[in-house]
Amino acid sequence: MQRLLLIVIITLFSISTTFSQAPKKPNTSEIYESIKKLNFLGSVLYLAAHPDDENTRLISYMSNQVKARTAYLSLTRGDGGQNLIGPEIRELLGVIRTQELLTARQIDGGEQRFTRANDFGYSKHPDETLEIWNKEEVLSDVVLAIRQFQPDIIINRFDHRTPGTTHGHHTSSAMLGIEAFDLTNSKTAYPNQLKQTSLWQPKRLFYNLSWWSYGSQEKFDKADKSNLVSFDIGAYYPSNGLSNTEIAASSRSQHKSQGFGNTGTRGSQMEYIELIKGDMPSDKSNLFDGIDTTWGRVKGGEAIGVILHEVETNYNFTYPSASIPKLVEAYQLIQKLENAHWREYKTEEIKNIIYACAGLYLEASSETSQATPGEIVKLNIETINRSTYPIKLETLQCNDTSISKQVALTENNGFDFHEVLEIPSNQNPTTPYWLTEKGTLGMYQVSDETLIGKPETPRVFEVSFKLLFDNIPITFTKAVIYKTNDPVKGEVYKPFEIIPEASVKTSEKVIIFANNQTKDIPVIVRAGRDNLEGSLSLKYPKEWQVSPETQEIQITNKGEEKKVIFRVTPPENQNEGQLIPVMTVNGKTYTKELIEIGYEHIPYQTVLLPSESKIVRLDIQKKGENIGYIVGAGDVVPESLEQIGYKVTLLKPEDINPETLQKFDAVVVGIRAYNTLETIKFKQQQLFDFVSNGGNMIVQYNTNRGIKVDELAPYKLELSRDRVTDETAEVKFLEPNSPLLNTPNKITLEDFKGWTQERGLYFPDSWGKEFTPILSMHDKGESAKKGSLLVAKYGKGYYIYTGLSFFREFPEGVSGAYRLFANMLSIGK
Repeated sequence: MQRLLLIVIITLFSISTTFSQAPKKPNTSEIYESIKKLNFLGSVLYLAAHPDDENTRLISYMSNQVKARTAYLSLTRGDGGQNLIGPEIRELLGVIRTQELLTARQIDGGEQRFTRANDFGYSKHPDETLEIWNKEEVLSDVVLAIRQFQPDIIINRFDHRTPGTTHGHHTSSAMLGIEAFDLTNSKTAYPNQLKQTSLWQPKRLFYNLSWWSYGSQEKFDKADKSNLVSFDIGAYYPSNGLSNTEIAASSRSQHKSQGFGNTGTRGSQMEYIELIKGDMPSDKSNLFDGIDTTWGRVKGGEAIGVILHEVETNYNFTYPSASIPKLVEAYQLIQKLENAHWREYKTEEIKNIIYACAGLYLEASSETSQATPGEIVKLNIETINRSTYPIKLETLQCNDTSISKQVALTENNGFDFHEVLEIPSNQNPTTPYWLTEKGTLGMYQVSDETLIGKPETPRVFEVSFKLLFDNIPITFTKAVIYKTNDPVKGEVYKPFEIIPEASVKTSEKVIIFANNQTKDIPVIVRAGRDNLEGSLSLKYPKEWQVSPETQEIQITNKGEEKKVIFRVTPPENQNEGQLIPVMTVNGKTYTKELIEIGYEHIPYQTVLLPSESKIVRLDIQKKGENIGYIVGAGDVVPESLEQIGYKVTLLKPEDINPETLQKFDAVVVGIRAYNTLETIKFKQQQLFDFVSNGGNMIVQYNTNRGIKVDELAPYKLELSRDRVTDETAEVKFLEPNSPLLNTPNKITLEDFKGWTQERGLYFPDSWGKEFTPILSMHDKGESAKKGSLLVAKYGKGYYIYTGLSFFREFPEGVSGAYRLFANMLSIGK
């Protein structure tokens, strides 16, 4: 058995790949479509602000019908949105939505890019957005993306001329796209980028408008469209039996965390774009009119075009391998191109086609999904040629380390090898690169400039297979993966990850002490390798007390966890600080938590984040004890209420009945429950009866679109899109004597300090006289919004509707949010 010391292979650019999913195995029709795309040398960059902003119909059309190289540049990773599939928010939600985008691009044929902008939440104006984002850095990233991708055409999703009328991120993306269009060919604009890329001037920039740009479908139908470019994106692709819009719907449906499941459509459907910069194509049905998209656009490309035209014309659907000799001939000529951009991209493209035509299967799988620095891992190498074309495996190699094989890969005869992989002792763990350094509210910090814009961290460990096609060497590189058999799912792929030898976490990210009593705080240590030994301690504020000071840890098996208890005593008075577990192994300290994200629709992810818990000695009183919580779109409000001493029972709509409800002092409805729970409409009257009989009902924010109930409240209540995005916005007490502000906790303006991301969202703007508005707040330059907290007496109990973002404040340990919510639960008790 030989040993491979595999080290990092990083290319400046590679086609977006989701590493943990099963390898793509194109059929003969898909290979043919790839050959047609190989003969098209044109590219389109679609630009917007967030995951789910992109027009998947247009991306799919450009990629699959026009055959253009197409990419989506999302300025953010969607960290500031809500999560409909789980509890992850902020950075972890950004990881999920990044992978949802990559999965979507695999379906619609596009590629994916990002900037370093952090989605800090809703913004009402681009001035605010660009200040928080750091406009110069984000603009730099947009310029870099254009220079690297070299699009002939850029399409903005949003209108740059409408600041203040829509999400500030949206308008900002369009403004930055326009500004970047004029900078990408300037030597004085971000000259440091020219060390890794080159100047480029796109030909045209469009705005992808729709009926909502005109206010209504009726107005759009009547509008003059003579200055617009239109085309039918309802194309049907017989090669896979799907219409373009069906593919686009499947792509969009990958945004599951945002609830964007989409039903496919069929038939003609027009798309419209407006020219913003550049020259209008003479033929408005062809966006690339006047742009050479043949091989003739690059010096030395004519001969390649002749060969590949012959391949396309004579393609044998029964025996794709018949195309290999000409493809190899074209491959050799591509290597001689002076144009580095098209040489690199078309090299990868033609290699993938040769690979598919030969029915090649090359794989390097680890016997474990996770390894630690210094560990030796067994690899299983599989090679097979399922065509009649003679191919020889010359070497397995990685950079300078090469193992000679000299094996003839004859038709359908597989060869398996066993090697070992030695992980360097200084190898960094696997984690999203944009989360490894501390950033700001609006920007991620990325010190390695070669990573900026990449959708995910490049895989470190790869195996290269050097093959000979009639003595012509072509090398295929495959990331090391983990593969196993699941009794239900069958063959399952996961990425091969490097993890630390020890990781630590506390049981809760926010630990509330409602009094000065000592609490037992569990700390969990996870072993990344066998026979882990070390000592565990806590860092904590000086006003607090912790015992014992250290605990010795011994864990026998890799992947095993050990839970130990520290006794934490808070100070007498209200106080906040950080509790940080520290595991010391052989003089090296570990303070990060290993977070695993596993959903069926995206690849498995591991994320390393600082393991920190906010500890809060809170001056809080409460009344009542038992709370029923109707779970909506997912939040940590139930766990947060348990922190301050409530007993919380999670409820599904089918659990709701008079007998169940009568044991609760209050029922809390989770965020967006009325948007996501179909059957809750059948239980609404029972909830109102619970209030009438003396219970309290607290409903948290819902959107005004897709409400599942006819009556949201026992009285008139209409939701709007009103929101206050400034988390420091002044709060005024409209009813200073209200129990919500006085009992059992005296609420002052101090309780609204330290709020995060926003005050609240989707406030009601119209309500019955039975409701009393408690608070007034507004963003700069706007009128007062009074619908953030409404209370109404109904029978013997109280109905409360709130758009305040408790679901964001509780995970951040905002004291005032806890105190106010306790008053809401306690009213009338």
